[in-house]
Amino acid sequence: MSKIAVVTGSSRGLGRNTALSIARSGGDVVVTYHSRSQDADAVVSEIRAMGCKAVALQLDTGHVAGFAAFAGRLRTVLSETWQRETFDFLVNNAGYGDMALIADMTEAQFDALVNVHFKGVFFLTQALLPLIADGGRIVNISTGLTRFAYPGFSAYAAAKGAVEVLSVYMAKELGARGIAVNTVAPGAIETDFLGGAVRDTPDLNTQFAGMIALGRVGVPDDIGPMIASLLSEDNRWVNAQRIEVSGGQAI
Repeated sequence: MSKIAVVTGSSRGLGRNTALSIARSGGDVVVTYHSRSQDADAVVSEIRAMGCKAVALQLDTGHVAGFAAFAGRLRTVLSETWQRETFDFLVNNAGYGDMALIADMTEAQFDALVNVHFKGVFFLTQALLPLIADGGRIVNISTGLTRFAYPGFSAYAAAKGAVEVLSVYMAKELGARGIAVNTVAPGAIETDFLGGAVRDTPDLNTQFAGMIALGRVGVPDDIGPMIASLLSEDNRWVNAQRIEVSGGQAI
């Protein structure tokens, strides 16, 4: 029986790469998207072309009030597509970037970042706990910015730091069900994060590459396959860990 993963924010970027990497490993995927339904449908088509099952569901991870309804839609999809009541893996990936110095950060900016990157992760996981199979896995996506500081990312990094602590508590509280929980913290990656700043700004790309021991910034293919491998049986005993995938940034 194939494993089923729910990957939030998987219509693009690292989430898309993670969903495709899971499918390449033989897993089925529930793709979630905020507003890019066509992109999500394209990911679903790619996964199905590999011979795996996939479904796209809309989800706003910053809107806690919508999580119960999402869980209901997911329950229906699991029954209709897989004839199952549970799924195996939850990857809390959905997010976005917003920069502001501490002196300039507005309360609205702060609240939006925390709602998506911390509060949403907490309460979405809570809403989906009855649907996660015993022996399953949860991967929460953080950032290398919880270890090294870059001006403008204080609120974003603080929310991700909260997720890293939350992951340890999840591992402790869900251990009785055999559910392992880990955090993956990417470094500088060429995606459309912050409007594609690292990918599309040569000077910034070079600046970050100079901080990385391996001499380049990352690409999505450096992250998605690693997450897929973390979900494999080869890593079943890895639990409550923060795993940085940065090429050796700021060491």
